[in-house]
Amino acid sequence: MSLKQTITDDMKAAMKAGEKDRLKVVRLLLADIKRVEVDTRSELDDASVLSVIEKAVKQRRDSIKQFTDGGRKDLADIEQAEIEIISAYLPEQLSDAEIDALVDAVIAETGAESIRDMGKVMGAIKNKAAGRADMGAVGARVKARLA
Repeated sequence: MSLKQTITDDMKAAMKAGEKDRLKVVRLLLADIKRVEVDTRSELDDASVLSVIEKAVKQRRDSIKQFTDGGRKDLADIEQAEIEIISAYLPEQLSDAEIDALVDAVIAETGAESIRDMGKVMGAIKNKAAGRADMGAVGARVKARLA
């Protein structure tokens, strides 16, 4: 079953169970997927749907930071709850040790030596990690290794 179909089935289940908060988040996620499909005029595969999900999580993390800085913990808590619902559709996240090993392997593969090679390293890591790591945290690790 495709990831998009799984999300659609979860939306139906949330409707039947009367889970209003979960239903709202899943509907927003499906709307994001549909918007990308309309923009690209094609049916999204699982990798593309995963990309949309990652973007939704990133947007909510950014919102949490802004709400926290603005003293709106109540809104930050809502965004965090949405992240937890959306994250259920992401594959299992890599551990810190696995991320470090992946960073080291990609740096060795690409022959990266300085911070100027960061784009090359991040591109390769993004392909290999595919939704299993927060790319912001990975970027900080790559930057520290190359600096």
